[in-house]
Amino acid sequence: MTNLMTAADDSVLARSYDAFLFDMDGTLLNSIAVVERVWREWAVEHGVEPEAFMRNLHGVRAIEVIRREAIPGLDAEEQAEIVLQKELDDLDGIVEIPGAAAFLSGLPPERWAIVTSAVRSLALKRLAATGLPVPKVLICSDDVVNGKPDPEGYLKAARLLGFDPKDCVVFEDAHAGIEAAERMQAGVVVVTATHSIPADVAHFRMRDYHDIAVNVSALGELRLSKA
Repeated sequence: MTNLMTAADDSVLARSYDAFLFDMDGTLLNSIAVVERVWREWAVEHGVEPEAFMRNLHGVRAIEVIRREAIPGLDAEEQAEIVLQKELDDLDGIVEIPGAAAFLSGLPPERWAIVTSAVRSLALKRLAATGLPVPKVLICSDDVVNGKPDPEGYLKAARLLGFDPKDCVVFEDAHAGIEAAERMQAGVVVVTATHSIPADVAHFRMRDYHDIAVNVSALGELRLSKA
């Protein structure tokens, strides 16, 4: 790994966990190319300054991104459907985060889940495009009332897997998801393959899945180590 040993490293590597909970975009797969194309076009069309807008886009449901702009007279639900259709039609450049497929293949199926801010139709299409497996537990934006940074999605995933959220590790790339994990007192691994997170976010970091290894105990418990 390229990052130095920190107290955050010690903390997340020092114990075993019952389950791993993964964000999708930016964490298991790279959809930046599509996101940049679709959302930049939307911002320009609606008079929103695109640079600042794009920096605060990741990890949040489309409907909430649009509502946050509070554009007078704009139907947020209608716009979210328009954006969704454009994203469904554009798979060009979507790839797995290096090593993600192999890492997931080493996990017991009942010990991991995906919690994404994408709707289910989009999540399934992007997973298929990258060849990544669909987990037994897949929580999408249409499965929750409150999106990230609310922990509702991650809490639901932990419950469906049958584990205490505090005994899970969340893999995330965006501030909203990291906050959701913190709020439910889970472990946190920050994936930096697609964009950087400021140094004051004090969690274990990895660039991609070649940086870590997982050991599965006889009881199915999961433990991370540096590769």
